[in-house]
Amino acid sequence: MPLTTARPTLHLLVIRLLSLTVAVILAPGSLLAFDHQNSEDTPYMQLVEKADSLCSEAKWAEAALTLQHAIASEPYNPGNIPLLSNLGMVHHYMGEDSIAIVTLTKAIDMAPSSVTILANRAKVYTAIGCEQEAFDDYAQIMELDSTYIQARFCHGLLALRHRMFQVAKDDFDYLEARYPTSDEALIGRATFLSSIGKYAEAIPYYDEILRTIKAAEYYGARAYCRLMTDDLPEAASDIAEALSLAPDDGELYLYRAALNKMHYRPDDARRDARRAIELGVDPARAAQFLK
Repeated sequence: MPLTTARPTLHLLVIRLLSLTVAVILAPGSLLAFDHQNSEDTPYMQLVEKADSLCSEAKWAEAALTLQHAIASEPYNPGNIPLLSNLGMVHHYMGEDSIAIVTLTKAIDMAPSSVTILANRAKVYTAIGCEQEAFDDYAQIMELDSTYIQARFCHGLLALRHRMFQVAKDDFDYLEARYPTSDEALIGRATFLSSIGKYAEAIPYYDEILRTIKAAEYYGARAYCRLMTDDLPEAASDIAEALSLAPDDGELYLYRAALNKMHYRPDDARRDARRAIELGVDPARAAQFLK
């Protein structure tokens, strides 16, 4: 399904969640997990062990070279498929996203049913703004494995970002019906409701999220909903808590500028708006608080 081309002004949380979700499959020990047939004292496995250690230390350039040597040493070893996936993500961490996509696509060509590799490629596609490609990869994962919660979650977020509200609702309904206590179900529903203007309905979901995830983005999201429902004391409390966790988050200063304006404190509003711009917020969004 193609994404719509319209670019809505949605809550910034949608963009942030897309950058944070779907943990990349690359962790200490992950390179060794696939292989039970090769002896660990072979040159191939020694290279795999070395690459695993280098990845755990975030020595990406050395890890990439070692992975390439391992793959070249036994080009027909089926264990090269997860190695290619990890190599693709190493390139991503190095800022070489074009190479990462090529490498991950090669791995997918070898193992088209691997949801792990598809999730890694979707992560890179999202990071470089290729949202249609990421959306398609998440859709493919959902067809292969309906229990892959994070893929459906990110599919819903991308749909929401592009105003495909029914698609997003279907994804989040699915999560809420089958995994009602999961973080993805709660966050998806809260984000969906706030994005369509149902702020009062979103707040209880953020309450539940914040019981276990004390993160600035969720305090900020709840503050936004409380601002929109004129609950200024609770909004102020959420903004203060969020700023204590993320003092350099420009979005939070924009929220506080709105709060100050609603409290008829124009000088404070202007000061917060200027700080928001300094921290990267679009000046056009802050302009109303600078008057």
